[in-house]
Amino acid sequence: MKVASFTIDHDKLLRGIYVSRKDKVGSEVVTTFDVRFKRPNIEPCMDIAAIHTLEHLMAVYLREDEKWADKIIYVGPMGCRTGMYIIFKGDLSPKDVLEPIANSVKYVIDFEGKIPATTSKECGNYLDHNLNFAKWECKKFYDEVLTNIKDENMIYPN
Repeated sequence: MKVASFTIDHDKLLRGIYVSRKDKVGSEVVTTFDVRFKRPNIEPCMDIAAIHTLEHLMAVYLREDEKWADKIIYVGPMGCRTGMYIIFKGDLSPKDVLEPIANSVKYVIDFEGKIPATTSKECGNYLDHNLNFAKWECKKFYDEVLTNIKDENMIYPN
């Protein structure tokens, strides 16, 4: 099977930050991270409006972060709604990106005000957001996983 993410045993996958794949683009390496907020097929997946809000806020935070902005290629939800894919420039490990990912999650937890890019001109589904649910998902992930992340939360299961 050529789709790498389909070869991971989702029955054993924990919440965490994983290297999904590394690709060469020209002379550079880009690393795709699987930021897994939910245990697949065990926990209920994220609410669509919550993950949509999470996408907007994490993308804004990471693309405006002084240290990481020029390394962010993509921030987007997984179709299964158990996490996010974040693509960074560079040959990176989960430990390398733990800080900016944790900071982006904390940003969502602390966010107040109008969610960025939520007008019909800016977003293809601008009415479908839920800040309270996004905050709840982030707080749970931050408190239970990111504050005490272990190797098993950063290395795909066999």
